[in-house]
Amino acid sequence: MAAPKLRQATTDELRLGELIRLRALLDVAFGGYFTDDDWHHAVGGTHVLVEVDDIVVSHASVVPRRLELIDRVLRAGYVESVATHPLFQRRGHAAAAMEGIASVIHDTYDIGALSTGVPEFYLNLGWERWRGMTFVNAPEGHVRTMEEDGGVLVLRTSRTGAIDLDAPITCDYRFGDVW
Repeated sequence: MAAPKLRQATTDELRLGELIRLRALLDVAFGGYFTDDDWHHAVGGTHVLVEVDDIVVSHASVVPRRLELIDRVLRAGYVESVATHPLFQRRGHAAAAMEGIASVIHDTYDIGALSTGVPEFYLNLGWERWRGMTFVNAPEGHVRTMEEDGGVLVLRTSRTGAIDLDAPITCDYRFGDVW
């Protein structure tokens, strides 16, 4: 078995066969709980792929989103679909993918953000928990997303500036999970 390789590609740079195999990986890694909305959220940005023997075993993507704080709007690199095939888990592949994603965020965005039920993994990689209330700019207006409180994490970049992690934060609307 060859050493793992990291590869970065935009969605547009991935061939159809690669996208089909990537979707299959995400379906397996999420145990059948990966929806079409989740897939839609994962594409349209930059993917970091961890390959072993030219097979993608781990993935993370970052897509552009808009986050509003009390005093400003930030262009966010929003992390989606961090997953590793079950046969390759606990070998550092997801952490390697997230290091690649952090590099994209630092180079391109004002801030990184994600929502997770397993914050410890990301906290160990330098992410910070957003402690303030969460909201979404939904079609019906500014809507509270209380179920996301405590699960939103951010990664500061050189462009982030001063932020108050206890202040409210609002994301742009999308179908499926808004955060």
